[in-house]
Amino acid sequence: MAILMFVLKIRIQTPAIVYMLNLATADLLFVAVLPFNIVYRFSGNNWQIGDGMCRIVTAAFYCNMYCSILLMMSISVDRYMAVVFPIPSLSWRSKRRAWLVCGFIWLVSIAGTGPLLLSKQTANIEPLNITTCHDVLKLEDQQNFYMYYFTSFASMCVFFPLIITVFCYSEIVRTLSKSSQNIGNSSKKTRAIILTIIVLIVFIICFAPTNIIFLIHVLGFLHGNSASLYFIYILYTCISSISNCLDPLIYYYASSMCREYIYIVYYAVRCAINCKPDISSKYSNNPVQKVNL
Repeated sequence: MAILMFVLKIRIQTPAIVYMLNLATADLLFVAVLPFNIVYRFSGNNWQIGDGMCRIVTAAFYCNMYCSILLMMSISVDRYMAVVFPIPSLSWRSKRRAWLVCGFIWLVSIAGTGPLLLSKQTANIEPLNITTCHDVLKLEDQQNFYMYYFTSFASMCVFFPLIITVFCYSEIVRTLSKSSQNIGNSSKKTRAIILTIIVLIVFIICFAPTNIIFLIHVLGFLHGNSASLYFIYILYTCISSISNCLDPLIYYYASSMCREYIYIVYYAVRCAINCKPDISSKYSNNPVQKVNL
């Protein structure tokens, strides 16, 4: 629904819409592979549709996570430039540059998950008569490649964007607080604060714990097996999915055009529900009065 709204109704007119369209696409990628994960968990962690599909589902999950984080960082930087440097940023904030940034983010996310597509992710556990997907990997791979891979990728795509995002939104709130106090500015400040809280919730609750626990889990393999944290990691992986539910709030508070279209839809639905047939027929010959109902 978000993608259709951005493409067909709001149109891609600003850099913010470009970033949010790509964020919605990343969420769609996650939703597309979610049924496979649901079936896998309810089947007792028994993967039955081949190693190739396991690679795709695993890579899609991490691609969605890191792509979403980088896109939210881009939205925060775009908001920062628009509020803190409104005049100079007019030449910087173009749709073309936004598409280039999004293309680079997708390239980094896909390239970063490339090793997951190229390496075997399934393992047969004969005592349990199950085949796991990304849950059991070779100890040598955990101690060597995956430790450096996840450590560097999580640092670059999680913790660094978190620092940038916190800085941008803190500067946005500070700038709006210093501006002249009027109704419009007060409304902008309120939306900026709410948007800051939503994004921080996504980072602090959804993404940061998952990556911190997984890094601790991977680093534990330097001293042998470290399976004690893996159940907690799986739990937080589920919690990280909440980010997809919070993204529509980011669309709402980050784009004035999105808010306007939502208001139009809301009042149209409200009118359709509340308007009685005899009243609507009374004004059927007067388009202006009909709209004002």
